[in-house]
Amino acid sequence: MSLPYKLFGAFMTFIIVPLIALGFALYILVTNMIEEKYSGQAELTLRALTQSVGFVFGEMNKVTDSTIASDAIQEMLNNGYETDLKEIDYLDLNKVQRNFRDLLINHPSVSYAFMYTLNNERINRIFTKEHFQAMPFAQFKKQEIYQQVLDRKGQPVWVGPYEYPELTGVDPVFTQIRVVKDIATLNDKGILLVQIKNSGIESVFRYFRYKQKQSTTEFLIVNGKGLIMYDSSEKLNGKFINQYVKKPLVLDTTYRSGRGKFDGQDSVISSIGAGIEKEDWHLVSITSWKSLSSEVGLYSRWVVGILLFCVLSACYFIMFFANRIAKSILQTVKFMRRVERGDLNARLPIKGNDETALLARGFNSLVSQVSELLTEVKSEQERKRHAELQALQAQIKPHFLFNALESINVLAVQNQGKKVSQMVTRLGSLLRISITQREQITVEQELDHLLSYLGIQKFRFEELFDFEIDIPPELMRYEMLKLTLQPLVENCIQHGFEGIDYMGHIRVSAREEGDSLAFYIEDNGIGIPPERLQTFNYDRQMKDSRHEDSPQTGEARGLGVYNVADRIRIQYGSRYGLFICSEQGRGTTMKFTIPKKDIGSDAHETEGAAD
Repeated sequence: MSLPYKLFGAFMTFIIVPLIALGFALYILVTNMIEEKYSGQAELTLRALTQSVGFVFGEMNKVTDSTIASDAIQEMLNNGYETDLKEIDYLDLNKVQRNFRDLLINHPSVSYAFMYTLNNERINRIFTKEHFQAMPFAQFKKQEIYQQVLDRKGQPVWVGPYEYPELTGVDPVFTQIRVVKDIATLNDKGILLVQIKNSGIESVFRYFRYKQKQSTTEFLIVNGKGLIMYDSSEKLNGKFINQYVKKPLVLDTTYRSGRGKFDGQDSVISSIGAGIEKEDWHLVSITSWKSLSSEVGLYSRWVVGILLFCVLSACYFIMFFANRIAKSILQTVKFMRRVERGDLNARLPIKGNDETALLARGFNSLVSQVSELLTEVKSEQERKRHAELQALQAQIKPHFLFNALESINVLAVQNQGKKVSQMVTRLGSLLRISITQREQITVEQELDHLLSYLGIQKFRFEELFDFEIDIPPELMRYEMLKLTLQPLVENCIQHGFEGIDYMGHIRVSAREEGDSLAFYIEDNGIGIPPERLQTFNYDRQMKDSRHEDSPQTGEARGLGVYNVADRIRIQYGSRYGLFICSEQGRGTTMKFTIPKKDIGSDAHETEGAAD
C-alpha cells in the first residue's frame, strides 16, 4: 500500500472514525438526556393531571353524596314519584321537587340523570336527554356493572364513554352509578345514574396542552382493558390503545415512560394511574419525539453539516499533504537509485523550509560526503597499487642482477660478443618495462617482458627447464596489468623445480572466455602439498610466506603469487582473481582472469621510463 493511502487510512481510522463515533455517542447521550428530562416533566404533568382529574370526579362524588342524602331523593323513593322534572314548570313544583332540582339538576357539571327504584323497578327521569332511552331495569340487572354497583355498597362506580354504550349512550361523557339507601333503614332503595359534562375535564386537559405547546402532546384516559375513553385530540375515542403500539403497554398505578412507535410515529409514551378511587383508569400522554427533538435536530443538522465540511476539507488536505510527502519521497528514491548507479553528482532540489527540505539537504550532504570518501578511497587504492607495484619491482633482487651481470662478464671474457649483446638487450628490456610509470600495458608488451626474463634465466639454468608460449596473436592488443606473468613463472622456477632430477617444463597459454581473458601457467614441478593448497589464502599466504624462504635462493615463497592475486582483485574486482590447482609430484596449474579490454592507440608507448 502506498504512503498516501496509508496516511489517509490512518487519518480515517484514528481521527474521522473516532469523531463519528464521538458524534454518535453524543447524539445518543443528548437523546437520552432529552428523553430523561421530558420523562421527568411528563411525570410532573401527569401527576398534576391526576390531581385535577381526580378533583373533577371527586367534586361530583360530593354533589351526589349530598343529593342521595337529601329529603328530595328520599321522598321520591318513598312516595314513588314518576315525574320528568324538566318538563314541568318550576313554579308548579312543590317544595320537595324544587329542593331536588336545586341539588342536582341545576349543578353546572351535570348533563343527564335518572334513577332506578328497586322496589317497583321504575325509572325516575330526573333530567331528560334527547335521542336516549334508558335501559329497562330488568335488562340492567343482567349487566356486569349492576353487581359491581351493589358491591360498592353506596360508593360511586364511574363508567367511561364507550364502556357500556347500551346503558350510558354513545355520547363521550362519563357516568356515575351508585346505590341510594334509605337513610332510616340503610336498605338499598334505588340506583342513581348521573352523567357529567366533559367541559370540566376538557378545561383541565386544555390547560396542560397549552403548557405543553412546545411539543405535540396528546392526553388519553384509558381503562384497564386499554379502551381509550377520552382523547384530548378527539381522534382515538373508543379505540384500543394497544392497536397503535407494537408492544402492549403495561398499565398500572405506577409511573412508566419510554420511547417507542405510536401509530407509526416515534413518540415518548408515559402513563400513570388516573387517581380516581377504585377505578382501573389510567392517564396516558403521547408526545411526538420529532417535536421534542426539533431543536436538537436543527442543532444536529448544523453540526453534521459543519463536521462534514471539516471532514471533506481535512480529507482534501491530508491527500494533498500525503501526495506532497509521497512525491518528495519518490523523488528522493529516484535520486538514490541514480547514486546507486554511480551518479554521485545527483543532487535533490530544495524547496521550502520544512522537513522534506531538511531531508533533501541531508541527502545532498550525504552524497557529497560519500563522493569525497570514494574519491579518498580511490586515491588510497591508487597509492596502494603503486606500493604493490614497487614491491613487485623490488623482486628483481640484487643477486639476480649480480648473477646476470656475472654471466655477461663471463661471456665477455670468452669473447662471445653476440651473446653478451643478447643478454644486455634482454636485461635492458626487463628493466625498461619494470620501471615504466604505466600500470596497464598490452599482452604483447607483458609477453616481451616475460621472454626477456626467461631468456636470462634460461642462460643461467640451461639444463633445469624449458618453456612453451601459446598465446594467439589476436589477444596481443588487449590490456593487462604489467608484471603479472613474470612473477608467476618465477614462482615455478624457484619453487616448482626445486630439487628435481628431470627437465622441468613451463607452458604459458591464454584464451578468450566470454568477456574475459584467461591465462594459464602450467609446470611439471614438485607441486604444492594438499594441506598448504587447502589453506591457501591471500592474506594468510602473504604473512606466512614471508617467513618461508627457499633453501636455494633465500627468497620468500609465494610473495609474487600473492601480489599478483591481490593486484588483480583490487584492480578488476572480486569477480576476477587467481586460481591454483596442484597435485604433489605432478605439477601445478595457475589460472587468472581479467576483463577483455582494448588499451587504446597509445598503449604501445613505453615512454616515461626512467632515463
